[in-house]
Parts: sequence; C-alpha cells; structure tokens
Amino acid sequence: MGRPSAHTEYAIVDIETTGGYASGSGITEIAILIHDGQEIVERFESLINPQCPIPLSIQALTGITNEMVADSPTFDKLASRIYQLLDGRVFVAHNVNFDYSFLRHHLEIAGFHLSAPKLCTVRISRKIKPGFLSYSLGRLCDAMGIPINSRHRAGGDAQATATLFTQLMTLDVDGIIPEMLKKTSKHQQLPPNLPKEQFDSLPTAPGVYHFRDQGGQVIYVGKARNIRNRVAQHFSGHNPNRQRQHFLRHIHSVTYERCGTELLALLLEAIEIKRLWPVYNRALKRFEPKYALYTYQDQGGYLRLAVGKHAKHHQHIQLFHRQLDAFNLLHRLIRQFDLHAHRCIFGIQPSDSVPSKATSALPSDALLDVPQMEYNQRVLSAIEHLNQHLPTFAVFDKGREPDELSCIWVENGHLYGMGYVSRQTDICDAVDMKACLTRYDSNHYMMQLIYSYAEKHPSHIWKPGQPPPNCT
Repeated sequence: MGRPSAHTEYAIVDIETTGGYASGSGITEIAILIHDGQEIVERFESLINPQCPIPLSIQALTGITNEMVADSPTFDKLASRIYQLLDGRVFVAHNVNFDYSFLRHHLEIAGFHLSAPKLCTVRISRKIKPGFLSYSLGRLCDAMGIPINSRHRAGGDAQATATLFTQLMTLDVDGIIPEMLKKTSKHQQLPPNLPKEQFDSLPTAPGVYHFRDQGGQVIYVGKARNIRNRVAQHFSGHNPNRQRQHFLRHIHSVTYERCGTELLALLLEAIEIKRLWPVYNRALKRFEPKYALYTYQDQGGYLRLAVGKHAKHHQHIQLFHRQLDAFNLLHRLIRQFDLHAHRCIFGIQPSDSVPSKATSALPSDALLDVPQMEYNQRVLSAIEHLNQHLPTFAVFDKGREPDELSCIWVENGHLYGMGYVSRQTDICDAVDMKACLTRYDSNHYMMQLIYSYAEKHPSHIWKPGQPPPNCT
C-alpha cells in the first residue's frame, strides 16, 4: 500500500489541562514536536497560564501549580505560533481527539481555524501491536521498552509519543498508517478504544445499538434507521463539551440488534433504556406521561372524575401526553354519560390531595340534584366504557429478512409483545401468532408511538375477525 509521502510532516502533540473537556477547561502546558517521518526536526514547549485555578487533583497528577503558570503566557499570546506549527501537518497524539478538541477550540477563540488530518497512536498501536492488556501511554511504553521522563508533563509525554510513533512507522509493513490517513478512513473519527472492525461490521439496516465500556457495561442505547450511519454521526464534528468528551472516552465496543422497521427500533430502544438505565441516556428518561384522568369519592359519597398532572402515587384511569387530549376525553364522557361538568375537575396539581381540592372547589348545593347511587352508576359506566373500548390490534410490517413479517400486538390498549413471524404463518390465528412474540411491558411513550403509526398506516393494521392486512 506504500508509505506516506516523503514530504509529509507530523506534529506530535501533548497538552496538560485543567479538566477533561475543552469548552470548560484551560490548557496549562503544550509540547509540539515536528517529525519528518524519521526523526524530530523541531521542538516547541511552553507552560500556559490557563486564566483559571488548577484543581488540586490535577496539580498532584502533573506537578503544575498555579504559581508555576502565573507568569506564563496566555494561550492567545501563543496561538499564532501554535497554529503555524500545526497547519499543513498531520496532527499526531495519544488519544488524538482529546488534544485536537482542546487546541481546535482554543484556536477558534483566538481567531484561527484548525483543520488538520489526524493520527491516533492508540489506534495505530492496536492495529500494529495487538494483544496488549492496556494501550495507555505509560503501559504501552513499558511493554515496548520506551522510557518516559517527566510523565504527565507535556514535554515528556510528547517525546514518548514521538518515540512510539517512530517505532510504529518502522513496524508498519502493511501500510496501516497511510490507510488511516486516507480521507475515506474512519479511523481518526472513531473513539480511540473502539475497534474499527466492529464499526465496519455494523449493518445499514434499522435497529438498536449499545455502546459499552471497558467492562462490557452498556453506557448508551440508541436506535437508527441505518445503524452504521447513526453510529458514525456520534463521532462526527468536534463538540468540546464535557459530556461528549467523557462519552467518547468510555466507548470500548458497540453491539447491535437488527429490527425490521424504525418503529420496532424505537420501541426496543425504549425497552432497553428502561431495562438498563444507561448513564449517558437522558432524552427518553423524560418521556413520561404528563397528565392523567382520576376518579375519587368526595365527602358527600359522590364519585368524581378529574384531570390533573400525572403523579405516580395516585391511581389513574388513563394517561395522556397532552392536557388537551385529557380534557377532550373528559368532555366526551360528560356528554355521553350525562355527567355534570361541575362535578368534574379540569385541573389539579400533583401535590394536591385530590378529594379536598375538588370538594372545596364546588358549591355544596350542587350535590343534591341527582341521587348519589344513580350518579355514581353513571361514573362507573363511563369508566367501564373506557376499559372495554381499549383497542386490540396488531401492526404488521417488513421483517429483517424477506421471508418474515414484523408484528406488534396490542391487547386491550397495552402492548402485549412484539417480534417476527414467518410470512407463511396464518396471521388470522391470534393464538399461534402471539406464541411467536416476545412479551414486553409498555409505557405511555411506547403506546403513543404505536397509536401514531397505526393512524398513519391503516393498511398495516389487523384486528381480530378481519382479513389479513396488506404488508407488501
């Protein structure tokens, strides 16, 4: 595959910082070694005043104190020289995306735009020297007999990285480094600990993927129409925020489960997040129902219906994502079952005690126009009507393979299960079909997804007693 051009130069970089993410941390020291492919031809090293306190834990790790940097130049004073050294050269570092994100961010603030090809000596080492227990700079250098002077100082770590890089170039008989430098290569875009082979094996189909840490623990669950493209999107750009930097650093592997459709991927994602509660999943944790329809008995013995904020410690009749949907249902029950509007509450707070709040809101003589037993029966009939009219249906769609169909079975308004059935299965036989599905508990968010899909794709819906749907 050939070697890099004889004119290619590399800027081998190491920095020390006040924290783990670029947008909220400063740089305290930098070392840049210019390497011509055979040896170091130029050196630059400087302490930097970060213009913020250095945490004690980092002072203990690096030995760089606030007093040491007090009279050092600030980054903006060095920015022009740093940019000159990096521009037009290959940016090389151990865990390159960390150093690159810091320098790109701080150069942008100083008015310089850095856009350089990158090489990560962690990834190169994993390819050229596989099998080590750890690829941290210290342990890797120990294993390869490379001395490190002044560990956790920019100059010492940059020199060790340069020596490591020189050895790796000598050992690279298969052209791994030039392959990584190709514009089409994803090597430098991927997190340092994620094997490219795992990324390359990801399908371009819908499904759910799991990012895992070094111990195999799931730290993030996501869904996708195209698993490989969606996973790649996580690693594009140069977001300097703390959460993203920590997230990328902890990704050591990715696993996946193919799904027939995006809807199944959405549902499985919600199920997996609820089951695993991964540390970096936040969005779906907020998709809880906001409103509910309640019933209670007031001090006069009358049953009342009320719409209020959903509270887990209150038993509900039905849940809603939008308050308007709850109000519309309550208005329909009032008309259909001849309930009295002044006996129905259209807004209670989750901290309220439902009976006392509702009772105090009504005039006492409003309780006398309908006998208690008669009115309570109307309310019970309304509740029974809701329970009896919860729908039972199945959603059929494409499977993972041409000879199968995906199936989502809803029974009495709740998800029964989902999975895949052969196209040869008699889908009008509910008992046989349900036996092929995996049982799952649902939540309000999942049911909203299913109902929304059913409304938009009526041709994919089957109800007991109907002919098979059109799932071509």
